[in-house]
Amino acid sequence: MPTDDLDRLNAQAAKLLTAHAHRFTTARQHIVAALHEADSPLTILQLLDAGEGLVQSTTYRNLVVLEDAGVVTRVITPDDHARYELDEHLTHHHHHLICNDCGDVKDFELSDNLENKLDGELQEAGRTAGFRIERHSLDLFGTCKSCS
Repeated sequence: MPTDDLDRLNAQAAKLLTAHAHRFTTARQHIVAALHEADSPLTILQLLDAGEGLVQSTTYRNLVVLEDAGVVTRVITPDDHARYELDEHLTHHHHHLICNDCGDVKDFELSDNLENKLDGELQEAGRTAGFRIERHSLDLFGTCKSCS
């Protein structure tokens, strides 16, 4: 992982936390680093395994604070385990493939052309309904290769 990329994320996370009257503690830095290194959203247990020196009780509390500040996003899955990732305004826009059986989540991206068409259609749907869309996410539910 490039150090400058993590440094940039840490600076953005610290700014968001400060704006919400929170500190960017060492434990929160470890959570951001673990999520930055992950190639897909992580459950709490996966995060504890991946993160340096993370303790379960404080990790739950820190995730609530990080989510409230807009640093992380919780991905809801059909199984009983929430998964967490860095918020896309800190990383990049993407969507999710979510397995109905095991709850596994894989990120995917659309081509720029398709993403622009989708965004245009969604903006039009919002205008028609008198709703201002700020962003969108697309979660596709099905069965992963391992569960098929």
